[in-house]
Amino acid sequence: KIGLVGVLALELFVTKDGKIVANEIAPRTHNSGHWSMDACNVSQFEQHVRAVCGLPVRQPQQHSGVTMVNLIGDDVKDLPRYYAMDNACVHLYGKTEAREGRKMGHVNVLKKL
Repeated sequence: KIGLVGVLALELFVTKDGKIVANEIAPRTHNSGHWSMDACNVSQFEQHVRAVCGLPVRQPQQHSGVTMVNLIGDDVKDLPRYYAMDNACVHLYGKTEAREGRKMGHVNVLKKL
């Protein structure tokens, strides 16, 4: 009904008592799906481009377990630790100044399924 072409993200949280809460609906790629860049056969970004360009949209399949770690503010000081890990995929956003609460990038730490 809204005519959206591309990715629509629904961010959900599970509360401590097991309830599911919808936090955000975004008509775009979303931070909560950045793990797909390294742990799936097709990322949310590629899927979005495919849809917008009229290309076939692929069936997404996760090939690796993953923990995504957001790098907020001074978390970027931990980069040497992540660079030393064979299973860590570091993604920096090109921001030159780390400030409290500012998202500087993320790391996808992969594990076998």
